[in-house]
Amino acid sequence: MNDASGPKKHTAESFAAELRRRIKEGAKGYEAGAKLPTLRDFASSEEGVARGVAEKAIDRLRAEGLIESRRGSGSYVRASRIPRTSPGRLASKQWGRGLSIQAHDSVDPPQAVDVTVGDVVPPSQVAEALGVRPGDVVLSRYRRYVRGRRPVQLATAYLPTDLTRGTRIEHTDTGPGGTFARLAEQGLEPTRFVERVVSRAATPEEISGVDGREGLALRREGSLVFEITRYAYAGDRCVEVSLMVLDAESYELIYTFPADGGVS
Repeated sequence: MNDASGPKKHTAESFAAELRRRIKEGAKGYEAGAKLPTLRDFASSEEGVARGVAEKAIDRLRAEGLIESRRGSGSYVRASRIPRTSPGRLASKQWGRGLSIQAHDSVDPPQAVDVTVGDVVPPSQVAEALGVRPGDVVLSRYRRYVRGRRPVQLATAYLPTDLTRGTRIEHTDTGPGGTFARLAEQGLEPTRFVERVVSRAATPEEISGVDGREGLALRREGSLVFEITRYAYAGDRCVEVSLMVLDAESYELIYTFPADGGVS
């Protein structure tokens, strides 16, 4: 029996439940973005939770996506997930008004950094979709997205060079409405999109970066990501293929569509 005058003796399960409750209720010190006490703090506090118990509890909540660890800094309550709402984000009334796709999803959307534009030989499946010959170059637009200081998405868009030469699509800043607005100015407004979404473990390159590019800095190998391949069509022609890798713990994917199978 526990001593009623002393601290409750927690198990990993009971302490995880207590921390989970505090986070979900937004208790003081457990609001989104708050830094959690250290294992030593938990052990020396009134709760007197053993370091091993606290460590297992925090590991459990980290696996649930409620807590994130930052190298050399500690553990933090994870901010709310980023909504990614389709198909509204791709509607012409969004980018046609000069607004970004990301701005549709949130009032505080992730920001594109490390934008790199140049000619590359694309992956074979991209070349096939764009209708270019194997070995031919296309325009590549690479972006890394961050929310606050946290990387949340890597994205590379590929477009045929005959649609990009001499346009702002070749610039790091494509202007109001982005790439789709620039395509529309050429009479190639996207009229249909296809997205393929799979969940998988992140690769080491996606976690740590490659070729001088930073990665998603995920907590460990085996962390899950959403891999999204988006095809943009103007009529029957595929005018862009975008390959995206999203931190699965940072996003929620929301799809809205009518029951009759049409486009909402």
